[in-house]
Amino acid sequence: MGTPDFWNNQEKAQQTINALKPLNGLLKPYEEIEVANLDIGALAELCAEEVSLEVDLAAELDKADANLAEFELRSMLNGPQDASNAYLRIQAGGGGTEACDWAQMLLRMYSRWAERNGYKTEIVDELRNEEAGIRNATLHILGDFAYGNLQSEAGVHRLVRISPFDSNAKRHTSFAAVDVMPEIDGNIHIEIHSDDLERQTFRSGGPGGQHQNKTESGVRYIHLPTGIAAESRSERSQHKNDDLAMKLLKAKLYRIEEQKRKAEVEKLYDEKGEVAWGYQIRNYVLQPYTLAKDVRTEHHTAQVFEVLDGAITAFIQAFLRLKAEKVNKKQPHRPLPKINDDDL
Repeated sequence: MGTPDFWNNQEKAQQTINALKPLNGLLKPYEEIEVANLDIGALAELCAEEVSLEVDLAAELDKADANLAEFELRSMLNGPQDASNAYLRIQAGGGGTEACDWAQMLLRMYSRWAERNGYKTEIVDELRNEEAGIRNATLHILGDFAYGNLQSEAGVHRLVRISPFDSNAKRHTSFAAVDVMPEIDGNIHIEIHSDDLERQTFRSGGPGGQHQNKTESGVRYIHLPTGIAAESRSERSQHKNDDLAMKLLKAKLYRIEEQKRKAEVEKLYDEKGEVAWGYQIRNYVLQPYTLAKDVRTEHHTAQVFEVLDGAITAFIQAFLRLKAEKVNKKQPHRPLPKINDDDL
């Protein structure tokens, strides 16, 4: 960044700045922890002479513990695309209006989480249900480590409640699937042959007014070898929708290739997956009691309405810790050094 010709290429310069942000997100907290460690050591030495300073030492230790715990969570976001923006897609499961309403509740939950944590959001694609809710939607979440944090949300989400659409006020179970993909920046090349693509245009429909209903501004790309599809209908311009749909397709293809490379291929809960009982990663129960529980980490809380209002950070952190534990178990065991009797 200090070279005289750094700003000659604006696009490349911006990519460099974007790459610096996540690095500073790790380096600066680490440097602060190092400085705090030295200060605590000096304060501990003073406590040996002045007992009254022990209260200050205890406060600094508590503060250091909290900072270290936060840094440990951030350091777990070390994947090649963890620092990227994210595309989060929600797909209603079987069940008609009930499932579509649940999908819209999830869309609001992630939008509220993003707002709470300083992320920007925009809806790339949304297909509404005629009566209520959405059939599917794709949310673009912009900010550092958006993908790293939200990768924990990929899977089937199950809701149990008394249905507002049932005149008999019976309990219903609804399912919706969430898939999370990183936004691919200019530093990563995803090669897609034109012969492997099918491009479709369509009328956006919905409440978008005459323009969306009368012009084919929506764009859908289908990757023929894999059958993966990506579409955008949120913009008035077909050109903009074309660009967004291609970015989303590349993000989906990258995610699949990353999973293959890491030998961590799990069932993708998208349109092809079964969105039903036995596949869920998290349960949200509103009746006859309140509970939100992640079946992978066992993390749970009775404050389910707060969770649905975007308070999912604890679930994300629990997933990151579980992921780190699995990685540590795969590390080769290092034997302890031998100690002679003379060393004791």
